Amino acid sequence: MAAHWIRRAGGAALALLALVGCDEQRIRELEEGVSTEVQVRERFGEPDRIWDDGGGSRTLEYDRQPAGRRNYMITIGPDGRMSALQQVLAPHHFAKVQPGMRQDQVRRLLGRPAKRAFYALKQQGEWDWYWSEDAGREMVFTVVFDAAGRVLRSGSSERLHEGP
Repeated sequence: MAAHWIRRAGGAALALLALVGCDEQRIRELEEGVSTEVQVRERFGEPDRIWDDGGGSRTLEYDRQPAGRRNYMITIGPDGRMSALQQVLAPHHFAKVQPGMRQDQVRRLLGRPAKRAFYALKQQGEWDWYWSEDAGREMVFTVVFDAAGRVLRSGSSERLHEGP
């Protein structure tokens, strides 16, 4: 039984490393101000969501949750070229989440969460994003919403794995 869990965990770790490695290669192949939206889509595929930024700019959302520890927002300017590529699961982005923000604003900032839950008795919901500290510790960033979908609080903690 233990061997099964070790093989399973090892397989998941290899899949995660492959995903991270592929993303890093794809990012190296793109250049801000030069690469086109077609080139971005060739490397990253179809986005999970497209955000209209106004003025002809838009942001392509590429989520890597729950298996990955990164989410990407790639901005395409009105000229059809990539103007920004950001990995958004990081403390400086988490700091932008403020009480009172709407769920769609949080999604726009961080991308699709790894996990969503609603607790009827508390009339609160929680969204979790999995990320890694520079030191390699696995972390979870949690945003707690009220029944109206507004941020009550948020914070990071070390991720405790479920199961044996």
